[in-house]
Amino acid sequence: MTMHSQPIPVLLVHGWKSHPGIWNRLTPRLNEEGIPFWSFDYTSLNGASMEKIAGALRDYTATQREEQGYVGNIDVVCHSIGSCITRYLLEVMDGSARHESVRQLIAIGPPNNGSSLAELFCDPVIGPGITDRLCGTFVPRNFDPAADVIVQACRPGSVTMTSLREAGIRPDIRYRLLCAENITHTTAFFPCFEGKTCELQPNGSWRMTYTGDGIVPLADSLLPGADIEILPANPETLEGDAGQYCHIRLPRAPEVVERVVDYLCHGPANTG
Repeated sequence: MTMHSQPIPVLLVHGWKSHPGIWNRLTPRLNEEGIPFWSFDYTSLNGASMEKIAGALRDYTATQREEQGYVGNIDVVCHSIGSCITRYLLEVMDGSARHESVRQLIAIGPPNNGSSLAELFCDPVIGPGITDRLCGTFVPRNFDPAADVIVQACRPGSVTMTSLREAGIRPDIRYRLLCAENITHTTAFFPCFEGKTCELQPNGSWRMTYTGDGIVPLADSLLPGADIEILPANPETLEGDAGQYCHIRLPRAPEVVERVVDYLCHGPANTG
């Protein structure tokens, strides 16, 4: 059970081309612990900018607070680009005003520094091959990165990502990152890339690395001031179902679910 007499609600924010069903392993555990949750669904905002989605998240949160009569801190759990959307609301739109009261932000596989893959999608030489490999697995068929507003917003040099870098993290929020790494170099971790992850280098070149979850390399996730855990904690876990730690399945991995629940139940003192 939680350590709080009144459980802190948790806001769930799914990722790009995803849906609230990604939380179907986490929400039963939240119910077991008596932790109320609000699941933000932005699947209907296909084609919307990150700014518009962040605004919708702000409105959704305000509505939940009003309906529940809740005015205190909340926790936020987000996956992938859902973390960028959440951070855009908290750091850029809310910023120093701090109307959004958040105790901790728990990000699963977040591209905090922009997405290497988003940039590679747009490379005229490399992009088509990368897209073909991921077609039907991570991107829809007939996917056109040039026409995808969120992909463009998540390129490391975009205006959106520049705004996040310039805003910086909020000192009143504890940031916690849960990332995965193919420690044992097994192909089954993410077969599309033979167990590796594409990583954009500072000079514009790219490499394939085992230090990532198949979609987001660790370098994309690192955020100064944030706590980080690299999973699995035990490499032997990858001898079973290695694919549970790939980016697409990460929010459903049992180890991730239990880490999130532990953070929520034994998180930092309420910062009020």
